[in-house]
Amino acid sequence: MGNRCQPSTFDLRPSDLWIARRHFFQDCRVGLGAMALGSLLAADKGHAAEPTAAADPLAPRSPHFAAKAKSVIFLFMAGGPSQLELFDPKPKLQELDGQVIPESFVASKRFAFIKKDAKLLGTRRKFAQHGQSGQTISECLPHLASIADDICTLRAVKTDVFNHGPAKFFLNTGSPLFGRPSIGAWVTYGIGSQSQNLPGFVVLQSGPRGPRGGAPNWGSGFLPTTYQGVPLRSTGAPILNLASPEGIAPGDQRRFIEAVNGLNRLRLADTGDGEIATRIAAYEMAFRMQSSAPELMDLAGESQETLDLYGATPGKPSFAMNCLLARRLVERGTRFVQLYHTDWDHHGNKGTELGESLDAICKQTDQGAAALVQDLKRRGLLADTLVIWGGEFGRTPQGEPREMMGRDHHIESFTMWLAGGGVKAGLSLGTTDEIGYYGVQDVVHVHDLHATLLHLLGLDHLKLTFRFQGRDFRLTDVAGNIVSKILA
Repeated sequence: MGNRCQPSTFDLRPSDLWIARRHFFQDCRVGLGAMALGSLLAADKGHAAEPTAAADPLAPRSPHFAAKAKSVIFLFMAGGPSQLELFDPKPKLQELDGQVIPESFVASKRFAFIKKDAKLLGTRRKFAQHGQSGQTISECLPHLASIADDICTLRAVKTDVFNHGPAKFFLNTGSPLFGRPSIGAWVTYGIGSQSQNLPGFVVLQSGPRGPRGGAPNWGSGFLPTTYQGVPLRSTGAPILNLASPEGIAPGDQRRFIEAVNGLNRLRLADTGDGEIATRIAAYEMAFRMQSSAPELMDLAGESQETLDLYGATPGKPSFAMNCLLARRLVERGTRFVQLYHTDWDHHGNKGTELGESLDAICKQTDQGAAALVQDLKRRGLLADTLVIWGGEFGRTPQGEPREMMGRDHHIESFTMWLAGGGVKAGLSLGTTDEIGYYGVQDVVHVHDLHATLLHLLGLDHLKLTFRFQGRDFRLTDVAGNIVSKILA
């Protein structure tokens, strides 16, 4: 992206250096949010980040061409939602329920847990067509059904990886390998952020635990660490240690930041190291977030009608609350917001089956996701905010022989939906075969999804590259085609 920063000269007063030494070397408890921003301040010597001289690495930059979307909210359903219970009814599968799957479907295939001769499993869920568009959605998602004409459903998505951790990496970074940049990192690297007071890439989590694979799912990989996702807590202090320690006056803190950043700029001028620019930006951002982060979390300005729309209760962590915070973040200019909710991994043990457990997780997420689309639309934000819903893979047409009804991981076909941000509303794209095993028409590979996402943001996935270890890397690796049929 080229050099973006011009080093500046300044005068350091002895008192400034004394303040910097006192706070930085003796106490190290300065409430700058630096620790809370994780490794944003830690130079990773193993990363061959390209030199940059940008005063603010997250400053907004022009895309390659006119964009349809300005921001992205990715609702990541960690674990792999079952498309066969939610979106893709198959009468033939119902007819063959309990029979061994034909050999022709599973020749040379590998599964995470089941054997090739696992028996086919019909769904117990009822489906109906909704809206003028006639989108097929199951009884599990009544709130989504109410906005059927606002969403674009991809019914034949394909991925390459069938185990959770690597599959999450693949959907989030374009590679099953640890350490590649995430989508949000690529986006903020490419076009920066419109927010000066909040991170450009924010992560919110809900559910019983964090997603498998953890922080590398939203990491910056070999990009400068300023582009990695910043996790925010949905209640209490959004970032730990953000407030200043007792006895530190704002003026002293401001002079400390100026002194330390002045030293960093001198070093940046000598080395051109992009990680130094990251440090400078992180100190400045953390200082601004001392006021902007609490304001983000203050829902006093939200009407009771809005809270009821989401099903959110102030002070109570939930996916619904995170959806509301996501809307507030994009209103304030954050470029990429990713919500993780676990656990959709319904194999068939108690607590992970396709009965009560599926009902429970759908109830936790359905209202908030639909409300997010509705709220963005009525505020005039949906047109340039791309909302994405989906997990790392789907579930097999075969049942898994455990205690209760469940399905194994499936990579050949699953369902995701999108809304706003330049995609066609009310469109259903892609079909699968008669038992829901393979996509047979308009198959969308993960690399295609990534290429299309970048395209909607005005970025050419072939040109958004970063040279690392002698090679130009990109989010779509050496693949990816824009799914032109879903573009409005």
